[in-house]
Amino acid sequence: MNQNQPIKDLCFVIHSLQAGGMERVMSELLNFFAAKKQYRVHLVLYGIKRDVFYTIAENIIIYRPDFTFDNSKRLQSTIKTHFFLRRTIKKINPISVLSFGERWNNMVLLALYGTKIPVYVSDRAQPDKSLGKLHDKLRLLLYPNAKGIIAQTQKAVVIFKNMYKHDNFKVIGNPIRQIQSTNETRSNTILMVGRYIQSKQQNVLIEIFAKLNAPDWKLILVGYDHLKQKNQHQWEALAKQLNISDRVIFAGKQENVEHYYNTSKIFAFSSASEGFPNVVGEAMSAQLPVVAFDCIAGPSDLIVDGVSGFLIPLNNKDLFAQKLQFLIDHPNEMESMGKKSKEFIAQFELNYICTEFENFIVSNQ
Repeated sequence: MNQNQPIKDLCFVIHSLQAGGMERVMSELLNFFAAKKQYRVHLVLYGIKRDVFYTIAENIIIYRPDFTFDNSKRLQSTIKTHFFLRRTIKKINPISVLSFGERWNNMVLLALYGTKIPVYVSDRAQPDKSLGKLHDKLRLLLYPNAKGIIAQTQKAVVIFKNMYKHDNFKVIGNPIRQIQSTNETRSNTILMVGRYIQSKQQNVLIEIFAKLNAPDWKLILVGYDHLKQKNQHQWEALAKQLNISDRVIFAGKQENVEHYYNTSKIFAFSSASEGFPNVVGEAMSAQLPVVAFDCIAGPSDLIVDGVSGFLIPLNNKDLFAQKLQFLIDHPNEMESMGKKSKEFIAQFELNYICTEFENFIVSNQ
């Protein structure tokens, strides 16, 4: 870096850095930019929960509201948050703002309306998913004011171009954390990683697992109840009802997910709605073949059907079970597909993806 070159202030805005795919990607980006001397990195956390689950660099400047978001006074708390965002970001005066999360992006764009601060927004969920009448209308009104819109897949861009009056779109996949191989022994395990929420459909995967002729195999579900949904108890009851409760393991929230990737043989992904499934990429980097439902965006950008895994028409449980059974019965094919997975996912290497973000939100000024 040229000593005379001024330091550039960058502002990253997200509701929280709790455990989650979107939050992990934001933490990776924060650390990437914080390691570069030409940037001063600011993080604004403004949601209900403002704690940081992921490790981020010490030189990142963090801003949080000095009030608690009171759900019983939602309108008042939202207005206070609006003015907190506007006041805080204007004071930082960054060259760029990067905001993550659909309805959250609305709040940031509205808070900075009328300023000349360039705001880049990144939608992280299924691109055609409704956020409710109010937020859908706000997106149509506010997204044209964004400096740029980041989509995670080509399918998402096609949908966004029909939704928003904008011409500055950029496809950037998530940086995939490369899982380092270990000397741990792989057991007869099918793994899924994801929060225990309805859209992830772990209950459907339990039903699929019950169809398999694989008495010496286990299904491990890494995740936790979320969004006020209490699904684990119901899904445990389902496994008991299907007489497989001794082979279905609810592993809970895990910081060391690498252990599970490195000791499993197959990754199954039953989600019905995705933006970009980080865990699928992580599983592929751990050399696991993946069987996944082909929901509208995400899995098809990562999995080459019949080569690195299998894409299953949404909620075709019988075909999903057939493909899992095929891998179980053909260990050589299972190993070959796992190797192809690892080769393919290399294009989503962390430094490359972070540089794509840098080129878009910094060089695009």
